[in-house]
Amino acid sequence: MDVEALESLPASELHDRAVRYAVRHGDLGFLWELLKVIPAAEAASGHSRESAADLSRVSALLSDAMAAGEGELGEALKPVYIAYLAKHPDA
Repeated sequence: MDVEALESLPASELHDRAVRYAVRHGDLGFLWELLKVIPAAEAASGHSRESAADLSRVSALLSDAMAAGEGELGEALKPVYIAYLAKHPDA
């Protein structure tokens, strides 16, 4: 799937596809990158309290990574999912 087609998909689908592919292929690098950018995405989507909490609790980050395709957070993370899925067209 090309970047243009990926950009037309909802954030929740991009999240599900990217995370499912990364888990299936053991791509811990992507999952770690996702965990690192979630606090900034939460801050950008107006959830600064969640951002501060995530920086101090790894368990919150892991939980967020599994559900980071919904709402404003999912929208803020769309570029991360698109970049990853564009590198892995079979995802």
